[in-house]
Amino acid sequence: MFKYFEPSKIFSITSKAPKYVLFLFIIILSIGLTEALVLSPEDYKQSHSVRIMYVHVPAAWISLGVFSSMTLLSVIGYIFKIKNFFLISKSLAPSGLVFNIIALVTGSIWGKPTWGTWWAWDARITSMLILSLFFIIYLVAWRIYENNDKIFKVTTIITILGIINVPIIKYSVDWWNTLHQPASINILSKSSIHISMLFPLIIMTAAFALFSLLIFLMKYNTELIKIKNKGLDRL
Repeated sequence: MFKYFEPSKIFSITSKAPKYVLFLFIIILSIGLTEALVLSPEDYKQSHSVRIMYVHVPAAWISLGVFSSMTLLSVIGYIFKIKNFFLISKSLAPSGLVFNIIALVTGSIWGKPTWGTWWAWDARITSMLILSLFFIIYLVAWRIYENNDKIFKVTTIITILGIINVPIIKYSVDWWNTLHQPASINILSKSSIHISMLFPLIIMTAAFALFSLLIFLMKYNTELIKIKNKGLDRL
């Protein structure tokens, strides 16, 4: 099954995909921004500042999803010796870091009118900052060990250590008394967010996911071209 993940077999698809993903991203983003900035209601407590949520929350979700995917790919790649899984993981990392930073910055902007401060060493904020450090350490490791087979073991260890932080981010508002509000969206129980706010949030999350995919495809195609220029048909 894993033979279908060989770079030579999928480059023909990934090289053409970005223009279609970009087109779809623009459409979804336009709908999402219209819903978020125009059609969705203001919050009765936070007024229009709540609209930062439509950037902040999807960015946080995407960064968590990307790191989780990187960990899964790294572990499977290390167990089954599939080097291309590490290449996919490496290509995902930049978008994860970008959205992690967006989540931190927008959270800071949102915190000023809500909490009266730009930054607080809140459990969730701090754990998100730690996640960004794991993204950076992961990318730096690739810079240091890129031409050394140690990179596969090193990056797998980094992602395994980093994934421990993901449930901490998720449940930090439940485990500790924090400034950050509890989760408004629950899969297993009733969500407290109204549908008029939930719908644009879902649309913006889809738009951000497409943008993350676009960054991944550009990075991944660049990596595949490097391999091709080295005269290698496979990793």
